[in-house]
Amino acid sequence: MAKEQQASRAVLRSVDPGNSAMCAHCGAPVKFVARAQKKQVIANVYVKGSWDRVEHFHDDCYEEANEPFGPIGE
Repeated sequence: MAKEQQASRAVLRSVDPGNSAMCAHCGAPVKFVARAQKKQVIANVYVKGSWDRVEHFHDDCYEEANEPFGPIGE
């Protein structure tokens, strides 16, 4: 049976305290703000069917970047 090729995908998640990720679109930190309950987009990026990296985006930056890893999933 052939191995199914993985595709890059993006999901919307809460920003956790202590998060140290940088936005792949604007380069600014994706920071936790207690009162704002901000969201981030996390994308698992696959290259030639193999996992390569994770990229983080502010939720609005992901839209500004024209959803580079497709529509946001659950």
